[in-house]
Amino acid sequence: MAPPAGAQDRGELLPTQDPSDRRGRMAADKGATYRGAKDKGATQKGGTGKRRASGGAAPTRRAGVPGRPPARSWRHGSRVEKSELLRDALLRAAAEIVGEVGYANASIALITARAGVAQGTFYNYFESRQDVLDELLPTLGEKMLAHIRERARSGDGFADIENRGFRGFFSFLKQAPHFFRILNEAESFAPKGHTRHFENVARKYVHLLHRLKRAGEFPAFAEEELEVVVYILLAARSYLALRYVYGKERNDDLPEWVTETYMKFIRYGLEGVPPAPPAVATGK
Repeated sequence: MAPPAGAQDRGELLPTQDPSDRRGRMAADKGATYRGAKDKGATQKGGTGKRRASGGAAPTRRAGVPGRPPARSWRHGSRVEKSELLRDALLRAAAEIVGEVGYANASIALITARAGVAQGTFYNYFESRQDVLDELLPTLGEKMLAHIRERARSGDGFADIENRGFRGFFSFLKQAPHFFRILNEAESFAPKGHTRHFENVARKYVHLLHRLKRAGEFPAFAEEELEVVVYILLAARSYLALRYVYGKERNDDLPEWVTETYMKFIRYGLEGVPPAPPAVATGK
């Protein structure tokens, strides 16, 4: 049985040949490529399945987030690069799945299907489902910190740095729409990752405040009090996001007046009281 014209060139699985034609079957098997596991856009037609037509459009990819560069494909590069990119692809897929269905429903099958790899590949990088869930928040947290650091690096003094960093946090939420759900559910479903994330964020935040205090900031605060300030500010960010971004109004961006109110608290709550208004002279 002759293969259909162009089938081998397209790399499609050929229809089953006559078993008696051993030579023809071996040649056909050698030229055929079954892509079902690697290319979700192409599947076998032979029976009830579908096959992408020759010259047809490639499967549609999910649109990237505006302002964020597209992720590199793990199918290209050296062996070490592929390994790192594939691990990153699994974490990105896990973030999307948890963001969509929550930790409780994020299965290995859903994660690997989203990443486009076989389930067995998952265990080359993570010991278990819980292992990837515990890695998720700390990994995203490092990306969040890098994003904030880039936006705050040119700040002059605490108030300016905090203003830039606060805005950076909310711009990161816009770029990483799944992050907030991952953050909020982690305490219950990924406690190890939740603890690692908050310890890492708080430690770096406290280090910044200590450095600024040595430069003359926060004269009214003792060294040990700065950690308390950090947790107050971290809580403020989370609750302001919950109310003014993910609340009933569902804003894409934090309203500017909320940021201005926060900064009023920063300037006058941490750096001293605002100057008293000038006295008004009264005539007798």
